[in-house]
Amino acid sequence: MTTFRTEHDFLGEKQIPDDCYYGVQTIRAKENFNITGIPIGSEPLFIKAFGYVKKAAALANRDLGVLDPKKAEAIVYGCDRLINGEFTDQFISDLIQGGAGTSTNMNANEVIANLGLEYLGHKKGEYQFLHPNNDVNLSQSTNDAYPTAFRLATYLKIEAFADALAQLQEAFYKKGKEFDNVLKMGRTQLQDAVPMTLGQEFNAFATTLAEDVVRLRESEKLITEVNMGATAIGTGVNAPEGYSNVCVKHLGEISGIPVTLATDLFEATYDPGAFVELSGILKRSAIKLSKICNDLRLLSSGPRCGFNEINLPAMQPGSSIMPGKVNPVIPEVVNQTCYYVIGADLTVTMAAEAGQLQLNVMEPVISFALFTSLEYMSRACNTLKDKCVVGITANVEHAKNLVMQSIGIVTQLNPILGYETSAAVAKEALKTGKSIYEIVVDEQKLITKEKWDEIYSFENLIHPKFITA
Repeated sequence: MTTFRTEHDFLGEKQIPDDCYYGVQTIRAKENFNITGIPIGSEPLFIKAFGYVKKAAALANRDLGVLDPKKAEAIVYGCDRLINGEFTDQFISDLIQGGAGTSTNMNANEVIANLGLEYLGHKKGEYQFLHPNNDVNLSQSTNDAYPTAFRLATYLKIEAFADALAQLQEAFYKKGKEFDNVLKMGRTQLQDAVPMTLGQEFNAFATTLAEDVVRLRESEKLITEVNMGATAIGTGVNAPEGYSNVCVKHLGEISGIPVTLATDLFEATYDPGAFVELSGILKRSAIKLSKICNDLRLLSSGPRCGFNEINLPAMQPGSSIMPGKVNPVIPEVVNQTCYYVIGADLTVTMAAEAGQLQLNVMEPVISFALFTSLEYMSRACNTLKDKCVVGITANVEHAKNLVMQSIGIVTQLNPILGYETSAAVAKEALKTGKSIYEIVVDEQKLITKEKWDEIYSFENLIHPKFITA
């Protein structure tokens, strides 16, 4: 049989199940914000980050003589339990909420307070001994605690995504080396262009992803600039002198994250520019990754009536009606993930713009957009690497034959025959279906077989030299 305790805030009383570590303000948030159905407990790094923030604040308050050492010890105990990944089920507030994250902050304050109360030998809800606001939230406001925890969690998620992106980049690079000698036709506007290797194509995939790994690392510098000690708007009201520096010092030591204190706490409290920049990088990565997936789908199209230059690993039957059909399901799911991230960037943009005066109250939806985008992109990169890229094989002879039968290779004859003659050769090939070789060597004898072999050697097709008659 469930037993209850009575808790109150200035709006009135609520009955709280005795086995719950959250309190009255968390219950109100649960009742008010049924939006995504996704509780903040589904983001364990966010809970861990709150553990870091509240622990650093308690230690700073203790050091500055405004918090009893025994209470600080109890708060640290509760924070350490959160940092260890415990009690995420006690964080029930919806990820999207009104109040600029106050409900999330109070959810953390209440859970930590009740864990601390048990540590001190008291019952949950006996806040006269350790209070969520007076003690756990001492020298803080939601307006500095929430964005600081948000930034720490985001930093950890950036690390995970950057690592996943780097591993995907390395997988493409290895395929590039494997396919270094696979001749194929390059294409522009989906039309035959000039020859290249499949290795060059895959190396380019690796290079473009590597660029975004660098951009992500650069974004971390702004993300780790925090406003602890700003309290409500930047004045530091209700915080003791020197609190900001002491708190941020503890925060860096506890978390291992290179946090720095913002130089202007007013600006840092309302400006989400770091999140806008990160979201832009995520959109850029998503666009690049989706483009690569489009290319993989094209290059593997067929098998009889498409490009069929590469084979993607067969993951599942592709049709409920067409026997033997296999679809490029992994690139397809990554495409769709990228579309979500591109859309989430607009959410971040509008939420950042909606800030008014000294606070941006829309940070909860920014956190939702960035947390999900970083998580989904990490999973997408890992899925594409493990279930697709590492198993790609090349159809070497088919790709080579497409090159030698292509009209595009006439471009190599421009320095010898000139553009007009080369265009006439291309037109004749299109009209008759004959190969470029048949027209220029066998029929019109515009060049010798020896010159043809020089021009169309593998090395010259891939690393072309300027060859004249």
